[in-house]
Amino acid sequence: MSQQFVPRLREAMPVVFMQHEQHSNFAPDTLAKFRKVVQEMRLASICLILAAWGMSLGAVAAAEQLLNAGPGDYRGYLGNLEAGDTLMLASGSYRSGLPLRGITGEPGRPVVIEGPADGPPAVFEGREDGITVSLIDAAHVTIRNLYLKGHGRRCHAIVAEGRGRFAHDVNLENLTITGFDAAQGFNGIATRVPAWNWVIRNNRIKDVGTGMYLGNPDGSAPFVNGLIEGNRIEETLGYNLQIKHQAPRPVLEGMPQGPSVTVIRDNVFSKLTGGGEGERARPNVLVGHFPLQGPGAEDYYLIEHNLFFQNPTERLFQGEGRVALHNNRFVNWLGDGVIFMAHNDVPRAVDVIHNTILARGTALTVSGMPEGVSPQVAGNVLLSMRPQPEWENGLNHVGRLAEAETLFRAPLADLEAIDLRPRAGQLRMPETLEIAPHWPRARRLSQQRAGDAAARRFGAYWP
Repeated sequence: MSQQFVPRLREAMPVVFMQHEQHSNFAPDTLAKFRKVVQEMRLASICLILAAWGMSLGAVAAAEQLLNAGPGDYRGYLGNLEAGDTLMLASGSYRSGLPLRGITGEPGRPVVIEGPADGPPAVFEGREDGITVSLIDAAHVTIRNLYLKGHGRRCHAIVAEGRGRFAHDVNLENLTITGFDAAQGFNGIATRVPAWNWVIRNNRIKDVGTGMYLGNPDGSAPFVNGLIEGNRIEETLGYNLQIKHQAPRPVLEGMPQGPSVTVIRDNVFSKLTGGGEGERARPNVLVGHFPLQGPGAEDYYLIEHNLFFQNPTERLFQGEGRVALHNNRFVNWLGDGVIFMAHNDVPRAVDVIHNTILARGTALTVSGMPEGVSPQVAGNVLLSMRPQPEWENGLNHVGRLAEAETLFRAPLADLEAIDLRPRAGQLRMPETLEIAPHWPRARRLSQQRAGDAAARRFGAYWP
């Protein structure tokens, strides 16, 4: 505000309190002065608003910093990261871990920590009896393009630690995690606190004790509304992926209380070699039940478009609770395929739709469901050494394992070359066969496929 404007404003102040100029009894020259002052006041207000806006934008810009660091100085930046900041880590060897304690971004403005997208990586070295990347009360955080190397030491790669209260809206993307395999209990990615809205995408996990272990053994750390997508997990001692069952859900600010879906899609889960035996044998993937009542009781898993490949000591998949298993490929020349069974609870609502299951042992088992409740099993290809008559109901293609080479392009190939697309003219579904999944989201996917004439085949199908 200009110095000349201040006395004019003070001089005209009595007039400012009038409701309207036409109701005043001031002389014309005073009224003209009032009009001029009001016009200047309006202009000044606009300037003040624009200045404040500019200051706000400047403050946001100042807060959203792009910071560059290397192995020698990166720890000094961690405690000062704020919403919108990006910490760019140079290639090199990082030996002091990545402790993220109380690091919180905001919706749309996460704190991002990332290494080089190409070229030599930023390598975080595992430390004996340590956690390489630790999250405690972290929210809206993205970690990507890092290489985590355990060197066979007794250590974990990434853990949302039980010392905290939560870890939510965490994105883990394009990470390579190897060598955390001193024992089955050492994890690639683990959550030990209530965790929600996680995205675990496009990571490569190999030679670890357990690939992903999400939750606590007593059900006290629910993993809610997650997306696990595009990962490749192989050669784990224990599970490639286990999501633990859930006890009654705690009430935490921001945690979903209504129905939600945890999606597991477009992943590769392989246990061809390196898995535990005897009492330490584990399926490739196991999902536990959601809360039996209260918040979360209507949640379900949507598991789609994954490849489950080989397990010489256990099944490829085990589930309970509420699960939609759609459009997956299961190949186990060494043992069983898929089982739904009582574990910490029982299977309560099960869809097994449009999957291809090739197994030396039993292709599909569903047991222990509540009385009067049946699974929805339709549109699948179920091949095994001992075909299962219970699924020969016109809704599935059930046959012997020896048919595989006739039905599919390359069913005997290794992980890189396997091709379970049907050969020309094979596995056509009757036009009259209608499939109605339990859940709306899964139902939409099935309806889209039913509308595609080329996709009306038994088994998993990609155009």
